[in-house]
Amino acid sequence: MTRIDFAFGAPDRLRMACQVVRKRYLAGQRLVVYCKDGSRLAAFDRMLWAFDDTSFVPHVLANDPLAPDTAVVLTAGDPQQAAAAASQGGLPPPAWLLNLDNDCPPGFEAFERLLEIVSDDPDDKQAARQRWRAYQGAGHTPHSHDLSRQPDG
Repeated sequence: MTRIDFAFGAPDRLRMACQVVRKRYLAGQRLVVYCKDGSRLAAFDRMLWAFDDTSFVPHVLANDPLAPDTAVVLTAGDPQQAAAAASQGGLPPPAWLLNLDNDCPPGFEAFERLLEIVSDDPDDKQAARQRWRAYQGAGHTPHSHDLSRQPDG
């Protein structure tokens, strides 16, 4: 069963997502980032290029020819299809899915891990509560992590 982790209390959802993606990349883990909102996904794409002057996180859109050779694949479409496209180069399919959408991602059960990042924004928190209930309703037991209680660094 997919392990679902909610990290709440992020001052900035997209910036925290960049930090999470960098951490997963540095740990040698491949992941798919899902958001059906094209403008939010584009903003995240831009932020990944510029959020840190000292590090680089290779990433492409799922339909890019380099997707099979790239650790991080971004998609507004089906995350399972993005994972399949990313594994066509002989590498194992990404085991991690990062959801930046307001709704539960389709096909999340195909991934070992699902990460949800929640900011302090009231609308973001409300959407996260709905996702939490949806996961519970599907028989999952989400895990929560309070980012506001963790030290910087």
